[in-house]
Amino acid sequence: MNILQAIILAIIEGITEYLPVSSTGHMIVASSLFGIEKNEFVKLYTVAIQFGAILSVVVLYWKKFLNFKEWSFYFKLIIAVIPALIFGKLFGDYIDEMLEKPLFIGIVFLLGGIVLLNIDKWFSNPVVLEEKEISYLTAFKVGIFQVLAIVFPGLSRSAATIIGGMSQKLSREVAAEFSFFLAVPTMAAATLYTIFLKDITIDGKEIKGYELMLSDTTILTNFLIGNVIAFIVAFIAVKSFIGLISKYGFKYFGIYRIIAGIIVILLCITGVIG
Repeated sequence: MNILQAIILAIIEGITEYLPVSSTGHMIVASSLFGIEKNEFVKLYTVAIQFGAILSVVVLYWKKFLNFKEWSFYFKLIIAVIPALIFGKLFGDYIDEMLEKPLFIGIVFLLGGIVLLNIDKWFSNPVVLEEKEISYLTAFKVGIFQVLAIVFPGLSRSAATIIGGMSQKLSREVAAEFSFFLAVPTMAAATLYTIFLKDITIDGKEIKGYELMLSDTTILTNFLIGNVIAFIVAFIAVKSFIGLISKYGFKYFGIYRIIAGIIVILLCITGVIG
C-alpha cells in the first residue's frame, strides 16, 4: 500500500466512521477497487487509523468526556460496550472471514438502507431528549444492538447503535450522539487489542501490531499521516452529521446505502471486485 492509497483509506475512514453507512464496508470495497493488497499490514492500518477518528469525538465533546462529576456517563458507556467486547473476542475469526466477502457486505448495505429509509417513521415519538435521561438498562440494550454490526459486517456500528437508540425512544439527535460516545471505548478497545495484543503472522513469524508499525519508517509515516487525516475528516463529519439528521432525518442515508449496496452487488457479480 503506497502513501496515496493510505490517504484515500484514511479519508474514507474519517467520513464514514460515524455515519450510518459502514466505514469497514467502504474501506473493503475501496481496497478492492484501488487494487490494495489484502495483507496483514493493510488490516492493521484500517484498524489503527481509528485512533484519529476516536480522538475527533473526544475533542469535540471534551466537556462531556472530561466531566468527572458525572460518573453515570462513564458507567453507561462501560455497560453498553460489554456485549461488543464479549462478542468481538468470541467471534473474531468469523468476523475476519466475513470481512473478506464484499458480496455479503453489499447485501447488508442494501438491507441496512431499507431500514434507515423507514426508521424516522417507525420511531417518531421519542421521549428521551437528553443523554442524562438514558438509563443503564437502555444503554445496555443499545450495546446489544451494537453487536449486530459485529455479526453483520457492512451494517455499520453507527447505524446499529442509532437504530437501537431510537428503538428505545431516544430522539435521533440523542441516539446519534450516544452512538458517537459509545464508539470511543468500543473502537479504542479494538484498536489497542489489534496493536498491542493480537498476534500478526509476517513471513512465518508472529509479531505484535506495534512491532510491525515500528519496523519501517515508511510504514510508521503511513500510520501517522493516516491518523491525522482521519482525525480532521471525522471532526468535520461529526460536526455536520447532527445538523443533517436534525433537518433531514435518515432517509438520504438510507437511499445512499441502497444505491451503494446495489453497485457493490453488481461489481461482485460482474467480477470487478471480490
